[in-house]
Amino acid sequence: MTLDNKLNITNQVELSKAEEKISKKKVRQFFDSNDIARAEVGTFAGLTFIHTYLFEEIYDFAGKIRDVNIAKGNFRFAPLMYLQQSLEHIDSMPQGSFDQIIEKYVEMNIAHPFREVNGRTTRIWLDLMLKKEIKQVIDWNLVDKKEYLSAMERSVVKDIEIKVLLKQALTDQINDRALFMKGIDVSYFYEGYSEFKTEEL
Repeated sequence: MTLDNKLNITNQVELSKAEEKISKKKVRQFFDSNDIARAEVGTFAGLTFIHTYLFEEIYDFAGKIRDVNIAKGNFRFAPLMYLQQSLEHIDSMPQGSFDQIIEKYVEMNIAHPFREVNGRTTRIWLDLMLKKEIKQVIDWNLVDKKEYLSAMERSVVKDIEIKVLLKQALTDQINDRALFMKGIDVSYFYEGYSEFKTEEL
């Protein structure tokens, strides 16, 4: 079933293409206009700002807390009845070190606050925390898709694997535009989107 969308597209393949193209254009705008600096770092409000910015032209639910329980494979994300509580807890978590930032990121992934497009939004949110707090970001080109997805799956129980994986991909090129754009392409590739290159849109 195709997600309800503002574009009135009823074909899933077409919707995926349109979503990728429009939201990648928005990511470019987000970076190039420096609107990215308006996102509150490490808070749910900041994540909401990113989600709304990238997807409001496509979905009514952009930036809105989901009103359904969701799962991926065998994993159920935070139940609706505890979601608000989870988000308040995440906001209060420290983010002063690499380990604390990854722990916060893992918790936000478990919360999965939006109906869709949590992963891509939360990876930008993660990089903004790393950039501000430890003056580094992740070079996503160095993070293998399969290894990343399985480490994230296991992070619910133990976060050591995702910490090791992401730590070895850290770089101090925090304002490198090309690195950021390529990172967006990798982030979309993790979710099965690779039709367009952000840099070329």
